[in-house]
Formats: sequence, structure tokens, C-alpha cells
Amino acid sequence: MWTQRIKTGLVITTTAAASLLLLSACGPSPSPAGTSSAPPTSSSASPTSASPTATTSPSPSGSATSSGPATEGQCKAASLTAATDSTGGGAAGSIYEKLILTNSGTTSCVLEGFAGVSLTADANGAPIGEPATRETTTPVTKIELAPGKSAWAELRYTQAGNYGDCTKVPAAGYRIYPPNDTASLFVAEPHDACSNAGIKLLTITAFQAV
Repeated sequence: MWTQRIKTGLVITTTAAASLLLLSACGPSPSPAGTSSAPPTSSSASPTSASPTATTSPSPSGSATSSGPATEGQCKAASLTAATDSTGGGAAGSIYEKLILTNSGTTSCVLEGFAGVSLTADANGAPIGEPATRETTTPVTKIELAPGKSAWAELRYTQAGNYGDCTKVPAAGYRIYPPNDTASLFVAEPHDACSNAGIKLLTITAFQAV
């Protein structure tokens, strides 16, 4: 009988020990010695934290509005004088001459492109016949004209007598519109014009610097 109790007791003791181990395994593990149980501090910024300096710095002052020197205004008829120089000569019934525009104003201006040129009856008269055709072999350049400075374009006049169907009308000279201008200048230079449409007596190149 004693021997039997001892065996039963061992079984109970072993079972109790196993139960204690199982309960211990299911319970919370103790924190390692020397370590804090507090949660680690987050490294991300809180909603009220300031944004990084690189994203909050304003743009450099004036970067969006800075510009180079102001561009001069276009040359207009009111501040120009016009003249022709026919020393270029002629060939095959045509006369080649320089159309010269000079800045007669007090400030610099820009001349760029082609003049409008027509033959006219007088300084106040309407153009006669077809206006000058543009000769595009000379490249267009931007020319800054200081006061007193000039630019020129080549103007060719073809004799009206070269055209058998020309209805001749006397012209007193040229009506000249500077590039991009609706006002005109007059140069007195008598020629025969053709009043009928379709006959082109004049050609003009783009202006060039003197």
C-alpha cells in the first residue's frame, strides 16, 4: 500500500509540474533585464511638426520677373526720313537703287523686314498699279538705328516700256511704308507707272545695316 501511494503521488506531482509549465508558457514573458518596456519613440514628425527647410524656403526674389534690357520700339514713319540712291546703275531695262531710311528721332528704334513701296501720283496720292514684290534672297535682320543712323534696301524699278500691254500713267515718285507701319513717306522721283493690274514694276529686299 505504501508503495502504491508513492507512485500515485509522483504522478500527481508530475502532472502539477507540467500544468505549471504550461501556464507559465501561456503567460506574459518577462522583459529582459536592463531593457525598457516603454514603446520606442517614433522618428516620424507629428502632424504639427514643421516641414523640412528645403520645401518651405521661398523662391529666390525676382527670379520669375527678371529680364534683360528693354527692347527698343519699332521705327515709325514719324521718326524716319527716306531717300533713294540710284548710283547702283541698271541693266536690261531696270534701274537698281538703294532705298535709305534714316532715324531722324531722338531715341533709338528697331527696323526689321520689308518696306511697302508703290509708285504714286504725288505726295498725297493713292498708289498706282501693283506694289513692290519682296525679293527674299536677302535675309531679314533686326537693325537697331540710333538717332542719325540709316539702313538700306535694294529697290528695282523695271521700265514700264518693257510691257506692251502697260497703260502708262506718270508717277511723281514712291510711297514708302516702313516695316510694320501704316503711315507712309514720300520720295519724289518721276517714273512711268502701269495703272493696269498684274504688271509688277517694283521689287524690294529686306533692310540691311549700312
